[in-house]
Amino acid sequence: MVEKQFTVTDAQGIHARPASILVSTATKFKSDVTLIHKGNNVNLKSILGVMSLGIGIDEEFIISANGIDEQDALNALEEALINGGLTN
Repeated sequence: MVEKQFTVTDAQGIHARPASILVSTATKFKSDVTLIHKGNNVNLKSILGVMSLGIGIDEEFIISANGIDEQDALNALEEALINGGLTN
């Protein structure tokens, strides 16, 4: 299992568009991918799960991946976060 903590830098937080990008990125991998925020864990392959967390600016969250391609999944998600302007 691999995981990494991120901080949201986008003023709008993780809203629908970036959540959709994260979900579509996560679904490309076989590993289980989880988003953890304030003690709540959701499947990062579920748009409803991600949106239900309501993660805003300056809030921290963790992405955890567990499976055969876990490191590739985490790397791709980090790249999507940076390219989407959600984190540095």
